[in-house]
Amino acid sequence: MAGRCARPLQTVDTEFTADSVEWCPLEGYRHLLACGTYQLRRPDSGCGSQSGSKGGLEVEEPHVRLGRLYLYSFNEDNSTSSLDEVQRRDTAAILDMKWCHIPVAGSALLGLADASGSIQLLRLGGSQESSSLLQPVSSITLNEQCLALSLDWSTGKSGRASDQSLKIISSNSKGQLHFLMVNEAGSGLQHMASWQAHHFEAWIAAFNYWQTEVVYSGGDDGLLKGWDTRMPATSIFTSKSYDEHVLLWDTRNMKQPWADTPVQGGVWRLKWHPFHHHLLLAACMHSGFRVLSCQKATEEKQEVVVLTSHTLPNSLVYGADWSWLLVRSLQPIPSFSFPLGDMGARLADWAHGLKVVSTSPAASLQAVTDDDGEGHARSQRSVKPKPSLLDRKSGSQSHTAAKIYDCSFYPEGINFDISLLATCSFYDHVLHLWKWEAS
Repeated sequence: MAGRCARPLQTVDTEFTADSVEWCPLEGYRHLLACGTYQLRRPDSGCGSQSGSKGGLEVEEPHVRLGRLYLYSFNEDNSTSSLDEVQRRDTAAILDMKWCHIPVAGSALLGLADASGSIQLLRLGGSQESSSLLQPVSSITLNEQCLALSLDWSTGKSGRASDQSLKIISSNSKGQLHFLMVNEAGSGLQHMASWQAHHFEAWIAAFNYWQTEVVYSGGDDGLLKGWDTRMPATSIFTSKSYDEHVLLWDTRNMKQPWADTPVQGGVWRLKWHPFHHHLLLAACMHSGFRVLSCQKATEEKQEVVVLTSHTLPNSLVYGADWSWLLVRSLQPIPSFSFPLGDMGARLADWAHGLKVVSTSPAASLQAVTDDDGEGHARSQRSVKPKPSLLDRKSGSQSHTAAKIYDCSFYPEGINFDISLLATCSFYDHVLHLWKWEAS
């Protein structure tokens, strides 16, 4: 199976350096792709310059961290461009972002971790004709003296109990973790707890989706740690590694990894495929991106197989994500009469840095990166689509052969052999759209 290639479909200039890309996982919104950017800029010179003198010495103001959030719509009917920009919002620099895996109060929510030390929530709504689709609904500043580096939602596993609270875990550049509750009615954020988790930057924080009292973190001290949010003062385990490898873990035994795969690059993102549950997408910074097959590793305890290795020159790949929209070439499109199966119920996909933990297809198996981290999974709970968003500017929902469509309309076991994925990178400030064949 080795040697698979990803074929580029489109390249988008994001102007600022891009570090996060996220496909919306919710039914009816899966054509939407969010991209977050981070730009370090010197203060303006000349008139209005922020520099000055102190004690006869020139004092230079600190750099400004600028960001921009883009929202794109995948348009299968556009022969010249697959991704259409539908919104851009200037913000503080974005370090991480995640869609909530379930609808909240009937809407899709996107969470941002930014350079102002804040967590922002934006709600998807409005029409294609409105000036904005993502509207801010809540924000909480956790520490003004540092950067918020990552966040994760507790909703990654399908079948969340009705009485289960909606929670967010976040990490920052001072090595701290912050535990938040979300008011589902008003999408308000409530701070529950904070604690010192690492000596240096805590690049990633993520939930165990099957036991949401447990969270994981990784930082620049080279440590992966586990925490019980009910007693966060002391970690429940610690593992040391920082070697540009992807590790799979069985959470029942955290003494040693289940599998260990070198990828020749600092692993910044790990994402499990939403339907091919053994496939793992890794953003490997200067080594581009990799697609790994973990099937033999999980079933037969053999080595992980690298199916695709794609290096992008003069760039650092920080963001990567599988789309929930798949391509089925040269096949008639069946009617949408099948019952919705529990596809992806055992899926999880997290990771974004040092020892970043990623929940895998099995509830007890986790994937971990050895540099800086991020992650999330998606559930199959449905949300009624809004007609204005489904029209996608074409005004039609008709589909023909070799089109893109929402897999939630189809039963489990159907053989989709082509996937869409997106990556984004530093320095060349580029968002890439790719087509990848699984068979």
